[in-house]
Amino acid sequence: MSTPPPVSDPAKRHSAALTDGPDRAAARAMLKAIGFTDEDLARPLVGVATNWIETMPCNYNQRRLAEHVKAGIRAAGGTPMEFNTIAVSDGVSMGTEGMKASLISREVIADSIELVVRGHLLDGLVCLVGCDKTIPGAAMALGRLDVPGLALYNGTIYPGVVDGKRNATVVSVFEAIGAYRAGKITLERLYEIENAACPGPGACGGQFTANTMSTVLEFIGLSPAGLNGIPAEDRSKDAAAHAAGELVMDLVRRDVRPSSIVTRRALENGIASVAATGGSTNGVLHLLAIAHEYGIPLDIDEFGVIADRTPVVADMQPGGRYTATDMFEAGGVALVMRELSKRPGLLHGDELTVDGRTIARIAADAVETPGQKVVVPLETPIKPTGGLAILRGSLAPDGCVVKLAGHERRQHRGPARVFDSEAACYDAVRAQRIKPGDVVVIRYEGPVGGPGMQEMLLVTGALVGEGLGDSIALLTDGRFSGGTHGLMVGHVAPEAALGGPIAIVEEGDEIVIDVDRAALDIDVPADEIARRFERWSPPAPHYRTGVMAKYAALVGSASEGAVTTGPRMTANLSAR
Repeated sequence: MSTPPPVSDPAKRHSAALTDGPDRAAARAMLKAIGFTDEDLARPLVGVATNWIETMPCNYNQRRLAEHVKAGIRAAGGTPMEFNTIAVSDGVSMGTEGMKASLISREVIADSIELVVRGHLLDGLVCLVGCDKTIPGAAMALGRLDVPGLALYNGTIYPGVVDGKRNATVVSVFEAIGAYRAGKITLERLYEIENAACPGPGACGGQFTANTMSTVLEFIGLSPAGLNGIPAEDRSKDAAAHAAGELVMDLVRRDVRPSSIVTRRALENGIASVAATGGSTNGVLHLLAIAHEYGIPLDIDEFGVIADRTPVVADMQPGGRYTATDMFEAGGVALVMRELSKRPGLLHGDELTVDGRTIARIAADAVETPGQKVVVPLETPIKPTGGLAILRGSLAPDGCVVKLAGHERRQHRGPARVFDSEAACYDAVRAQRIKPGDVVVIRYEGPVGGPGMQEMLLVTGALVGEGLGDSIALLTDGRFSGGTHGLMVGHVAPEAALGGPIAIVEEGDEIVIDVDRAALDIDVPADEIARRFERWSPPAPHYRTGVMAKYAALVGSASEGAVTTGPRMTANLSAR
């Protein structure tokens, strides 16, 4: 005779409706079919979301880490349930039609995590994240769900060794492609760099988008301090995963929800972390999206305000010398917190994180490796203001983002070289038709027009490799990789496909970029601009069915995070 199931843990705030009582016998029967016991089902059910995929190195260690997260959850009295979502590699798909899927994947990741947790009434959640879009996608899902949870970054890839120097990354390969096309290196040299740049699992090694967003998650409190920075292949990463599993059970028992961690002030800390580390401009796009999912008003111009007051204190690639592995060995991003905490107004030190400590406490606990050179004192910063700026003007009425890390150029005036796709521009770069002084304009690559706002690293890497990085500028309604450096302006809004002014730029028009005035303008008479708009008509969509078309029909402006749960969705719901 079977005995009744044990009494459920009071921390089963959601899953009790799934597992408890006579009416839920069928659900329990199905779960017992895969090995769960009555004792397992009486405990809080905690999701372990992974992005493991065999299309990139970025998330490749997550299967292993998931086992350690689950062990930590079990040790702390919970029952883990692992599930997976998707990922699209920017680095692998870059320069192809596949790159358009990358930003779209952020929404699919958030949606799929949300669906599994809602569909199975889970009590808590650990998101294992790696590549660029999995990190913000997980943060967005945690905001939508607001169940106790955290995100753990599976870690950076180690830098590759080329010519005896341990500083090669995938960006080294993109720039080598440009150097080869310009006749500066041999094909054999290109292959040498290719074979050395990415030595194993982990996400791209500089302060590119993945490591920028990993840093952001520590600064906004959604990741346990110090655990994200451990490289993917470091022997202590498994223990970090176990600790994350134990920690989520503490959050579940105390019912500590993401909405109590991610506040307006926490997001301002996250913005400061992007500025202080010379991080990816994609951080702007993703923080706007995260703010939206938490219901926190955040305007694109506020990134400029915070960057203007935040010095660059981390000497990180692509603008600087060091990789994320170097940052870890120096003492981690807590050193950046420590330096910013020296000046009132740069960080909100009283903000809490998922490990229970405040930002100020984490900063005070930082342990610096003697002699490290990655993080410099606030008193002698690498640059007095942050690594990005927000521009507006006749070409970007709704704003755009310019990256300032790694160069000192703040003004540029030059003739427009206009391309209606990234592919067309790359053909021109390969043919060496871009000249010093030019302003390269790539349009119809925005959230709707692409669709998917693909990155331009193939183009920017080739331009740098050809030696043009310091003499040209580039602007686009698409995005730039976090590995981009030089005077590059992205996220131009409104985008061309929706009739933004970038749509009527013509070959040879004078484009003016002035960071000191926070301006991006076209030097063309107003009456001529009006005539051009009268002649303009929107292009036909690239996709009419499937996920790409669905995304284009719902996605909002880059200046609002390019989310699919914003005003266009609301308008469609209101019209019913």
